[in-house]
Amino acid sequence: MDCVFCNIIKDNKVIIAENELAVAFYDNFPVSKGHTLIIPRRHVETYFDLNEEEMKAIFNLSQEVKKILAKLYKPDGYNVGFNVGVDGGQTVMHCHMHVIPRYHGDALNPRGGIRKVVKNEKKY
Repeated sequence: MDCVFCNIIKDNKVIIAENELAVAFYDNFPVSKGHTLIIPRRHVETYFDLNEEEMKAIFNLSQEVKKILAKLYKPDGYNVGFNVGVDGGQTVMHCHMHVIPRYHGDALNPRGGIRKVVKNEKKY
């Protein structure tokens, strides 16, 4: 199996933060400055395949990543989450958490966050 994310773990060149069970690196196709991915070291396809220790490791690492991004980029907000399955928008079939810095003015109306990617968005 040739997984682009497993290869990143092996190369260890672009990792910006890590712990025993997870690693973080900048997204190669960022939607904003500082867009970071956090993945488990073990190859699992989706969030729902993670074990409890991996979930904790990823969420703990997200706190470290947030500190790095806050210091380097000073974002005004964040979107954090997982895409699960092709129909959920997942393009690399290795579980990954997106930590997406948001900046004042990067969207005309950011209210509702990620809800805007789904048709028939709800009005708030």
